Amino acid sequence: MPQLAASARARLPDSAFAYVDSQKRRRLPIHDASHVRNALARFDQTAFEDDVARERARQRLLRAAKKYGIVPLGFFDGQLRKERLQTEIKARARDIASLPRGTVTFLLTDIEGSTGLLRQLGDGYAAVLRDVRALIRKSVRAARGDEVDARADEFFAVFRQPVGALDAAMGIQRSLKKREWPEGVEVCVRIGIHTGRTTLSETGYVGIAVPTAARVCSAGHGGQILLSSAAHAVLDGTQAAGITFRTLGRYTLAGLAEPEALFQVYAADLQVKFPKLRAAALAAGR
Repeated sequence: MPQLAASARARLPDSAFAYVDSQKRRRLPIHDASHVRNALARFDQTAFEDDVARERARQRLLRAAKKYGIVPLGFFDGQLRKERLQTEIKARARDIASLPRGTVTFLLTDIEGSTGLLRQLGDGYAAVLRDVRALIRKSVRAARGDEVDARADEFFAVFRQPVGALDAAMGIQRSLKKREWPEGVEVCVRIGIHTGRTTLSETGYVGIAVPTAARVCSAGHGGQILLSSAAHAVLDGTQAAGITFRTLGRYTLAGLAEPEALFQVYAADLQVKFPKLRAAALAAGR
């Protein structure tokens, strides 16, 4: 691109620039084809005073591109991507604002042996993951829960009422048990439930209750539903007929300062026998 000397720049009219700010600083020169191309490339790197100034500069730049016969496909593509991202961010902010606050009950799920499933199913694993998420979402919504996040093989939901988390967990395990999967593979998820008080920020939930729920989940095995002591305290006595809670003892969970008492949800139509938990158990009396 040809250099624009200070003297030549000073002689140009304001209309030869895409943007002139309130301090009369002139940016993104558009007085010839090469400078228009450069302005298109640098548009998203330029700081504008407000959205009105940005849009005015964008329109002026597009008019200049038309004048010089430039079709700014890359510019349009970048603008569309940016607009989609901004729309997603705004939608995410609205979703977060609607989540319950204060003392809530979290439910986390994690697919057991997901790496092995991926190795066995190859490209088919994506469809299995999609179906697993669909089954989980259906149970969470039926129990009046809210989805917080879903990434990789994990799913994070929140409930205003603790019994909703228990109902959702039972629904998830029952629906997965009935489902037939490709190549005869077995798809199992471990589920952890924890009740605690958190803060809801613009990016989501903040507080020790979130990692506690994650650690409770990770201690279990596929097909198993674990409760923290706090979740057990609010759920004990509220479960439906045929559902009981078994005390598993106290465990040291990674990243948590205090040992946690864990409980397993029992039901006749679900798997009830599992290996030892994937956490360090405390000796009796400690």
